[in-house]
Amino acid sequence: MFKLDNKYDHMTVASAPRILSLILVFLTFSCAQVRETTRESEATILPPEELYGDLFFEVQSNPELFPDSKTFVDAVPIYDVETIRERYNQLPNTSTVNLYAFVEDHFLIPESNNFYQTDSSSIKQHITKLWEVLKRPSDEKLSGTLIPLPNPYIVPGGRFREIYYWDSYFTMLGLQVDGETETIKNMVDNFSFLINTYGFIPNGNRTYYLSRSQPPFYAKMVELLSEIEGEQTLLDYLPVLEKEYAFWMAGSEGLTEANATSKRVVLMPGGEILNRYWDENSTPRPESYREDVETADEALLDFPEKSREEIYRNLRAAAESGWDFSSRWLVREQDSSFQLSTIHTTDILPVDLNALLYNLESTLARTYLLAGDLSKAEEFQIIKEDRKKAINKYFWNNAEMYFMDYNFRDEKATEVISLAGLYPLFFEIADSPQADKVAMKVEDLFYKPGGVVTTLNNTGQQWDAPNGWAPLQWITIEGLRNYGHGALATDIKNSWLQLNTRVYKRTYKLLEKYNVEDLSKESGGGEYPTQDGFGWTNGVYQKLAKE
Repeated sequence: MFKLDNKYDHMTVASAPRILSLILVFLTFSCAQVRETTRESEATILPPEELYGDLFFEVQSNPELFPDSKTFVDAVPIYDVETIRERYNQLPNTSTVNLYAFVEDHFLIPESNNFYQTDSSSIKQHITKLWEVLKRPSDEKLSGTLIPLPNPYIVPGGRFREIYYWDSYFTMLGLQVDGETETIKNMVDNFSFLINTYGFIPNGNRTYYLSRSQPPFYAKMVELLSEIEGEQTLLDYLPVLEKEYAFWMAGSEGLTEANATSKRVVLMPGGEILNRYWDENSTPRPESYREDVETADEALLDFPEKSREEIYRNLRAAAESGWDFSSRWLVREQDSSFQLSTIHTTDILPVDLNALLYNLESTLARTYLLAGDLSKAEEFQIIKEDRKKAINKYFWNNAEMYFMDYNFRDEKATEVISLAGLYPLFFEIADSPQADKVAMKVEDLFYKPGGVVTTLNNTGQQWDAPNGWAPLQWITIEGLRNYGHGALATDIKNSWLQLNTRVYKRTYKLLEKYNVEDLSKESGGGEYPTQDGFGWTNGVYQKLAKE
């Protein structure tokens, strides 16, 4: 810090404002430097495998320590990490008992699933109370792997102790019903902070999520906030919407026929650019380390020509999709089964992702028009119309009369019919005849006693039959309404609400997902038990029940 020289001891009244102005400039510059330094340190924070070194690999490779691989990577170190690593290196042996005792002595271990319950007879009142239970305060500093956020936020619940990208849009639907406008704005601002700090919105605010994103619902969040606060909101967030789009389209300028892929963008034979899911890393996911290694071991037995890096990348890319895991990303084997070892997410152009990016392009075109930038508005109007044509060209399947994912390596649709095919209806990309065909498919194949099932394949993966998920109920219901299929939409809505209510009356909980085929059974499948809480279920329930 500088100090005033003696010549200022007798400064005149006239010179005082100038000196004060200089002081203010200095302080402003200093504060800006501090903020920049903070951002730089946050941008270089380490994932757990780099943070904890050998301790990480020892713990995550031992199935007897923590049944859920996410437990250790969410633990908060009690001492500085260098001290922990030094003490670990001095351990006489790393038996399971010794290792658990060491972790317990040096970390705050998160509880597995100790959650709030109420005996309230009203499910809507229960959800309203839950917002405070699921709310987390702004974070003051990095805590273990938790990336600090400047504003309070809502977590999903259970093992999901951090904010999640696409979950949050559906959570916001319920927050809007309950008048929680400030919470919605805080969450949008948190996502804006993440984009401005890291260049994109990570899967969640954990260091181990800094290599991937999730389905891009940020534009829908801003739109939701603008419905409450007015169109000026779109203009306020325009610079951040631009950065979100730049992330998803990174590398598109350099695509050629010889090099037709780069990260999340793919150049198609007709010259169109479409998108896929991706992850910057090709290593096991830290939060599912043991499971990913086992999957790779199994895959290499069946497909020795593959590499571990390829398998890990595809597992991670599926995690970016939010559908981790589903038959959408797998190959149907000769016995008609789907094995996780066949995962090939990065070969697939997902219809839902491209519909979401059409919406982002539409939002940018609209916002540039509001800003009076006619040139940019026209540019994005053309871009979004080009994507709309490409969606109809590559994702509409005439044989199935349905929107389906597209395998750009094989130049054909995948074999899996899923509720991702409702996104073109949700964003009004489909024409009326297409929407009518999709509605018939939903009524004949997807509609079950408890709502709509995610896919038609029962694989043991959680994003397949018999499970139904709140976000996809909302996408389906709204998509059908957009094209005049209100009666079917109402039937699905009522079935879903009744299932939620029935389970709530039995357990006093709302769940992450539900079995929509057999209402006497619970949902299941995947890498972890069904979680309760639950952010997006609460949000969609409140929104639908209000009607």
